[in-house]
Amino acid sequence: MKALLQRVTEASVSANGRTLGRIDGGLLVLLGLDKADDQAVADRLLNKLLAYRVFPDEEGRMNCSITDTGGGILLVSQFTLAADTRKGLRPSFSSALTPALAKPLFEWTLAELSRRHAGAVATGEFGADMQVALVNDGPVTFLLEAG
Repeated sequence: MKALLQRVTEASVSANGRTLGRIDGGLLVLLGLDKADDQAVADRLLNKLLAYRVFPDEEGRMNCSITDTGGGILLVSQFTLAADTRKGLRPSFSSALTPALAKPLFEWTLAELSRRHAGAVATGEFGADMQVALVNDGPVTFLLEAG
């Protein structure tokens, strides 16, 4: 499981000209699911995500987590994060979790995130062709992996 975190001052996701999710500030999290992923892996990733220190403290150092700040989280399914790009000039998706298995795991992850995080939690539409807009703050971007 891979989560690309981007610290944002604002972010939104839309499909077919309709805004599906929006946050004013916090984290945009693009989530890629691999074949070996399950709820236990998602649980470990959520623990790390909620505690990961990417926000500045009063001295400007990255010592605060999203839990500390209470900012929003926009969680977006990102199939292409599961791509294997080590060989050739075209990504391979053979290691990606199938949509039939990925959708319930994504939905479970979203529900758990909403349950655990006191701030706003928003999302897009699983499997849809979405447009993501963001203002990356910093820019600050990290790739978290759990397996």
